[in-house]
Amino acid sequence: MEQSPANANKVATKWALIYVLTAIVITYIIQFSNLDPNSSVKYLSYIPFIAFLLLAQKEYKDQLGGYIKFGEAFSAGFRFALYSGILLAVFIYVYLTFLSPEVLAKAMESQRDKMTGQGLSSEQIDKGIEIGKKYGAIFGAIGAAVAYAILGVIIGLIGAAIFKKERSAFDPEPTITDATV
Repeated sequence: MEQSPANANKVATKWALIYVLTAIVITYIIQFSNLDPNSSVKYLSYIPFIAFLLLAQKEYKDQLGGYIKFGEAFSAGFRFALYSGILLAVFIYVYLTFLSPEVLAKAMESQRDKMTGQGLSSEQIDKGIEIGKKYGAIFGAIGAAVAYAILGVIIGLIGAAIFKKERSAFDPEPTITDATV
C-alpha cells in the first residue's frame, strides 16, 4: 500500500469543509429556534472552529510521522482558518442575499433602533439603513472572512505551540517505502 505524502492543503480543506457545514447547521438551528442572532449564542460556532483547527493541526502532525515544526503546525492551522473564512463568507453572502434576506432586514431594523437611541437625525438613519440594505451582505461576508483569518492566527499560534514536536538527533528518520521496488 502506497502512503501519500503529507499535504497541509488537503488536511486544511477537509476540516474547513466540515466546519462550514457545521456552521451552516448552527446558523439554521439559531434561525429556526427563533433565537436572537445578536445574543451570546452567536459565539457557539467558535467552539467547532477552534476544535476543527486543532484537529487539522493534529492530523497534519500525524501525517508527518508524529513530528511537526512550529511553522508547519501554524501553516496548517492558518490555512484551515483562511479556507473556512472564505467558504463561510460565500455562505453568508448567499444566506443574507438569497436564502434568508429577512435576517438582514431584522438586523437593519435593530440598527435603526440603535441609531435612534444615539440621537441621529432621520436623514442620517435613512442613509445608514439604505447603505446597510445595499451592502450589508457584502460587509457581513468580508467581515467574517477577516475575522476568521485573525482568529485563525491566534488559535493557530496556540495550537502550533501545543503540537510542536521536532525530531531530535536521536529520533529515527521516517522510513519511506517505495512502492515501485
